[in-house]
Amino acid sequence: MFDKLFEAQQKAGEMKQRLDAITVTGTAEGGKITVTATGNKAIKTISIDDSFFKEADREELEELLAVAVNKALEQAENLSQSETAAMAQNMFGNLGDLGGMFGK
Repeated sequence: MFDKLFEAQQKAGEMKQRLDAITVTGTAEGGKITVTATGNKAIKTISIDDSFFKEADREELEELLAVAVNKALEQAENLSQSETAAMAQNMFGNLGDLGGMFGK
């Protein structure tokens, strides 16, 4: 039992490292605002096109920045869920049906 717990901790650490190495992006206003984050939902960069920055008012800029951040975080969340599901499948296989104990 402790072996499985230790294995789960190791796999979780490996998954965190993989997610740290993967980047996702969220954009707004046709790519004029781009936010890059890791698969672990850490914002790495925010880029705003110079011409858009000069033209946009503060409220517009804030709203679109929030849109881009949320898109990047949504992609990171989807990636994290996929990685978690794959890890669980690798570790536990088809235990979801309890090995067919209750019939089909």
